[in-house]
Amino acid sequence: MQHQRLSGGKLISAGYDAAQNLLEIGMADGSLKTFSNVPLEVYRRLIAAPNPASFYEDRIEEEYPVKTGRRTGDDSARSKLDDLFG
Repeated sequence: MQHQRLSGGKLISAGYDAAQNLLEIGMADGSLKTFSNVPLEVYRRLIAAPNPASFYEDRIEEEYPVKTGRRTGDDSARSKLDDLFG
């Protein structure tokens, strides 16, 4: 699932699987929350929101079943920054 970067707050990115109505949200703490039974319109509104974190808290966080895991991916960029800045 491809993610779109989100700005501000505790949200890093969001992705949507229309075939399964799954919404994935990458969090700043490294966790990945997968919400089920989310309509496509909710994802669209999250992406378009002026403050995605507020929209998430008001319209998603307590409304849909969620599973929490860890984000996976290439940490090489992070390690390069750590090497550069300590």
